Amino acid sequence: MTMRYGFIGLGNLGGHMAASLLREGFDVSVTDIDPSLAKRHLDMGKGCIWADSPAELARDCDAIITCLPSPAVSEKVLTEMLTTARPGTTWIEMSTLGRDDILRLATIASAKGVETMEAPVTGGVHLAAQGKITVLAGGEQQLFNKHKPAFEAMGDKIFHMGPLGSASIIKVITNMLAFIHLVADGEALMLAKRGGLDLKTAWEAIAASSGSSFVHETEGQLILNGSYDVAFNMDLALKDLGFAMNFGREFGVPMDLAGLTNQTFVRGKAAYGGEAQSTQIVKLLEDVLETDLRADGFPARLE
Repeated sequence: MTMRYGFIGLGNLGGHMAASLLREGFDVSVTDIDPSLAKRHLDMGKGCIWADSPAELARDCDAIITCLPSPAVSEKVLTEMLTTARPGTTWIEMSTLGRDDILRLATIASAKGVETMEAPVTGGVHLAAQGKITVLAGGEQQLFNKHKPAFEAMGDKIFHMGPLGSASIIKVITNMLAFIHLVADGEALMLAKRGGLDLKTAWEAIAASSGSSFVHETEGQLILNGSYDVAFNMDLALKDLGFAMNFGREFGVPMDLAGLTNQTFVRGKAAYGGEAQSTQIVKLLEDVLETDLRADGFPARLE
């Protein structure tokens, strides 16, 4: 814990993970395009320092974590970091990038003496808030061992998937499955509703059955509440589904369900906008059938 970590990107996921590092006693410098997001971190104690820019942050950190919305933003931030980062610094990319993106950016970082790890996360914002999110790491074993205490501070289940690029593949796979399950769960709940079942009891029965899924047990509650507030939007879902479709073409794998799900999310974005919650994909079915999926006793947000 003598290392100072930098954390760039204090949004829905990154803000919680940076807070977890501070809670576990790590020294952390933070920055974000929105300085107000850092208030809770600065209030946590002297271990947290604000930096005005990625370049200022990188100057004094041994490892720099980024959690950003797109490959383009990651590249822009990395370019700024590399103007001041010392040789031997580790860049830990926790954003969801394509495999080609992380490998290309790692080459750029390596030319400046900066080593790269990828560590995208999965499980949802509520698990990030609890410090129990799943971390999918890719990179050299010695780097993984070096930064494993930081991963364990942020997450509950930590997987070293293999060399750089490996984590990008498994993260896209897990997200692809989550979006397929989300569309399927909407159809299942609608069948229950139109079949005259009590939706609360139906949700509980599915959760206790062989047909259950993590998505049903978590995001299904937000659908039944009507908030849809999963803190993940349509644009991000389409980005990840695009990565999955690209892997399908590269690896020669037919992607029937993923392809259908991708088109469903294209329709969702057209209907509600790219900033709409990804769970609102189920609202397409609610709207066309003029049937709301609502039940009492479900939370507006997952805790």
